[in-house]
Amino acid sequence: MTDLPNPTLTEALGHAISDKRLEVLRRVGESGSISQAARDAGISYKAAWQAIDTLTNLGGVPLVERTVGGAGGGGARITAQGLELLQLADELARARDAVLARFAGGAQLASGLGLRTSMRNQLPCRVVAVEPAAPGDPAVWVQMQTAGGERLTSSITRESADLLGLAPGLEVLVLCKATAVRVMAPVAGQQRGDGAAGGECVLHGTVERVAEGTQRDEVVLALAGGGHWVGFAPHPFAARVGEAASAHMAAAALVVGLSG
Repeated sequence: MTDLPNPTLTEALGHAISDKRLEVLRRVGESGSISQAARDAGISYKAAWQAIDTLTNLGGVPLVERTVGGAGGGGARITAQGLELLQLADELARARDAVLARFAGGAQLASGLGLRTSMRNQLPCRVVAVEPAAPGDPAVWVQMQTAGGERLTSSITRESADLLGLAPGLEVLVLCKATAVRVMAPVAGQQRGDGAAGGECVLHGTVERVAEGTQRDEVVLALAGGGHWVGFAPHPFAARVGEAASAHMAAAALVVGLSG
């Protein structure tokens, strides 16, 4: 009987399989160097350490240890647990490919199955641009477009953008907590606003459902191009089902993720 994998290692796999963190770990094993692994992966030294730290935190066991001595004055090597994590990742990738190959359209259907989160808002988007927030600033603006043609902007760190490999044309998931979204009914005479202004993002849609509360209502909007967005509005919400409304949230509240 095959032993079950270390449960802490499977936790790391669940969060890291779709970005560059496992690649960094693999390249550390190949080169014996964090700095070389960073160069090979096309990210900064700081981002490489962030990748290792994140995997270690999720896995709960040391995955990389420093080495001392030698001609280079020291380096890094993968622990036994790190090697086990990479082996698990390879086995999962092969198993996933085999399953998807059995079903027509399987890859598209499975794109949203690898992520479990409390965030109800998960919307497929395409990256339009990744730009520095300001000269010398460690944060970047990630501009994305929805299937309906609306623009969203997320504020994330440069290291996170590098680890995810964010670039124009990449398909991503935009996530946001429903409690971070303010839903507003249109005001008479007010023109529709688009994109992000002053760090705020806006999505437009029509009211599909309203769950009334004592002080605030939960509102579900149907978006142009498909998809839904959930947020809250003061009770009683002014718009009715089928009427237009807009969702407002801070750029810092939007999380960018990759599926698969």
